[in-house]
Order: sequence, then C-alpha cells, then structure tokens
Amino acid sequence: MTIKAGEKIPQATLLKATPEGPQPVDTDSFFAGRKVALFSVPGAFTPTCSARHLPGYVERAGDLKGKGIDEVACVAVNDAFVMQAWGQQAGADGKVTMLADGNGDFAKALGLTMDASKFGMGTRGQRWSAIVEDGVVSALNIEEPGAFSVSGAEHLLGQL
Repeated sequence: MTIKAGEKIPQATLLKATPEGPQPVDTDSFFAGRKVALFSVPGAFTPTCSARHLPGYVERAGDLKGKGIDEVACVAVNDAFVMQAWGQQAGADGKVTMLADGNGDFAKALGLTMDASKFGMGTRGQRWSAIVEDGVVSALNIEEPGAFSVSGAEHLLGQL
C-alpha cells in the first residue's frame, strides 16, 4: 500500500556517508520535530536525476529553507558511497543530504517501488517528493512512470 498525505513515515534505517564511513540514519529520529523536503530518484547518476531532479534541489535549497524547511534530503536505492559521490559531483554538500536506501527497504515500506529490471537496475524507488512535518507526510507528489513534472523543487516550493 502506498503512503499518503497525513500518514507517518515508516521506521527504516537509511545510510549517510561520512568521513568516518557510512552512518545509520533512523527515519524516526531524522524526521522528528522538523520539516523536511524529501525527494526520491530512481538512481544516482541517471539522466533525468542528474540533469534536472537533484540540481533543482541544490539550486533551490536556500529558497526551501527560507520557506520553513529545516533540511532537504534525497533518497535513492543506491549505496552510501555512490550517493556521496553523486552529491559531491552535483554540488549538494551543505545543501542536500544524500541518503542511501541500499536494499530498497524504505522504498518498499512506503509502497513506492518500481521495477527497473529492463534497464538492469532491479527494484528501485519511484520518482517522488514530499514535505514531511514531524514524521508525517503533509504533501506527496508521485510521478507517473517516465515523467518529471510534480516532484521537482519548483513544484514543492509552491506547496509551502
């Protein structure tokens, strides 16, 4: 079942690359008491994700924070090292927190997976964005397969 606005983000453990190595990020703690702009991409370094999705959030991170967002975070079914390298390449450091859902457990718990096997990528997270307030989804924007129209930073800004 797909998560909906008004529902609590499920508990999961994501990973974030740090100088000390990958560190666990508990979703309950990460979202507690804060307003987070969260977006998901099918894969780091993939065409739309690299050319439009992540760059939009990097460019608009200050605008989002100016409208009350405490943190902007990107999640993908990739490992923490790939997410770190992609974030560095995109200039995300200090703007967008890169979170790895290596096994896709978070995407599965949200009910937001997609089968990318025909591209050699297996099960991935769908493309979407959300505003999460104190662990509860207040806005959720799920893209149709192959689309990029409602999950970008501009659309999310309009919802704040």
